[in-house]
Amino acid sequence: MTKKTSLRRARVQATIGAAATAALLLAGCAATPASDGSGYDGEQEVSIDFAFWGNDDRADRYTRLIEAFNEEHPNITVKMSFSDFPSFWEKRQTEAAGGGLPDVFQFSDSYLRQYGETGRLLDLATVSDYVTTDTFDDALLGTGALDGVQYSLPTGYSLWANFINQDLLDAAGLEAPEPNSDFGALDSWMAEVTDATGGAVYGGTDYTQRIQSFELVLRAHGSNLFTDDGELAFTEDELRDFWNSGADLRDGAAVPQQRLEELSPMSGFGAQMTASEMSWSNFLGGYLADSGATGISVIAPPTAVAGSKDLYRQAGLQMAISENTDQPEAAAIFLDFVVNSEAAGEIFGTTLGFPASSSKLAGATLEGPDKQVADYIESAAARIGDAPPVPVVGYGSIEQTFWELGKSIGLGAISVDDAVKSFFSEADALLS
Repeated sequence: MTKKTSLRRARVQATIGAAATAALLLAGCAATPASDGSGYDGEQEVSIDFAFWGNDDRADRYTRLIEAFNEEHPNITVKMSFSDFPSFWEKRQTEAAGGGLPDVFQFSDSYLRQYGETGRLLDLATVSDYVTTDTFDDALLGTGALDGVQYSLPTGYSLWANFINQDLLDAAGLEAPEPNSDFGALDSWMAEVTDATGGAVYGGTDYTQRIQSFELVLRAHGSNLFTDDGELAFTEDELRDFWNSGADLRDGAAVPQQRLEELSPMSGFGAQMTASEMSWSNFLGGYLADSGATGISVIAPPTAVAGSKDLYRQAGLQMAISENTDQPEAAAIFLDFVVNSEAAGEIFGTTLGFPASSSKLAGATLEGPDKQVADYIESAAARIGDAPPVPVVGYGSIEQTFWELGKSIGLGAISVDDAVKSFFSEADALLS
């Protein structure tokens, strides 16, 4: 692989929307120019747009990473923007319709078929001189490939996990829940926390709003959300039973949905309103930053069937390049730096997932929160099974629909029966 490291004049500008705004301008020294047969001039000053979803902590880390990037590639200006996850994808879909996606953007395997099959993403083989792929094992590399074409690369991988705010439990004189318990035991623990604190702290959130929790139940019984052919692999009755199983949570054990709406985009856990929350293991750094807590534990989530292989390595957070970028080489150089550089491993640790590439892992110092995530992944190894099929076209929209309907159930705006009918109607329309 060819690397362009002798360049001229440093400059980085970070434009951050939504939660924060920052700008950064660096200057460097002259260096020997570089060029290749593709017509790319390594000395020419170019500008690329980079978009991601996340919070202030992630934005700060990306700003630091761009500083490190410009030490090696000072001629490439990186204009950075971010928002929360739903807003991010709403904007990307609008841009995709008009052919104006960012040069480089955080990507999700949930959208691989939707963006890959419609020609929105650059085939990374076309910029292979600038991107290293042999640092990834085949299974993780495959999470960004479709029909033999590599469209994206993972920044890392995560496992579904249960986060526990130990500070809040210590203040209330309570113990953490047992890892690998059944769902009923977790529900009882959540109710105990809420009762013990008089509602000052809730035991958790209604996890039945998240499609990943439903997926956990399905996988425990040997199924998945979707078939290999791209069809729903569950029935209306199964979804109805799952959403109905959250009735006790919505009856007082979990934080009321209206309270969460008032906090958005911060989560109840990030606001220290709940003692637990289930999400992907790479969220630990963000939760610590949002909550200010000094002690957050990461434990295995509940399981529907003891001994099942219901967890899997989720390499959903990826990096991709727009097919319509005017600067494919510069975009590829930056993408490679994000997924492969030791600097990325040092700056991000496990906050973008446990490092997926060997070179990025080499730069990571697994201490504190990063070691917690590494230890959690190791502790849950016996529950890790095969990855599910490649997400179907429209999975991102299906995931968001599931979440929005779950929140509507929590608000009392829709019944479970009507939510099930609405979900299947919208899912069928998207899948067909």
